[in-house]
Amino acid sequence: MDIKQIQDLIRFVSKSGVNEVSIEQKDFKITIKTNEVQPAVINATIPAQTAPAALAAAPAPVAAPVATPAVPAAEDTSRFLTIKSPMIGTFYRSASPDKPLFVNVGDEIKTGSVVCIIEAMKLFNEIESEISGRIVKVLVDNASPVEYDQPLFLVEPI
Repeated sequence: MDIKQIQDLIRFVSKSGVNEVSIEQKDFKITIKTNEVQPAVINATIPAQTAPAALAAAPAPVAAPVATPAVPAAEDTSRFLTIKSPMIGTFYRSASPDKPLFVNVGDEIKTGSVVCIIEAMKLFNEIESEISGRIVKVLVDNASPVEYDQPLFLVEPI
């Protein structure tokens, strides 16, 4: 299987509602589990009664600054398209620290343009845009973990 087939399989499994799929060929085996991440997070927060309050408080300030600028622009956000992560991994804006960023705010992109890299299991996957437009906002910090279907970029269609 190549990376595109694996990405398509991940998308299919997550949309189908199936919890786990295993595929085995001669020299290749893959298991995809969809709901394993969420219970791990829930289990991590349940044991410590003080920690969930701290964890709940920590995302709130992070969400508040994001929500504050977005609230006045909520009407504007509806006209933007979103480029979402096709997989779980680590988000990188450039091929390496000494290389230029793939895209910046204000850059025009076309379908098939590489917008970022997501590292998953020591594989660096170039993420190509499925839409054309102008980058309005980068929603993820460089070298941050991302989840499947997490918004990465806001794009204004041209």
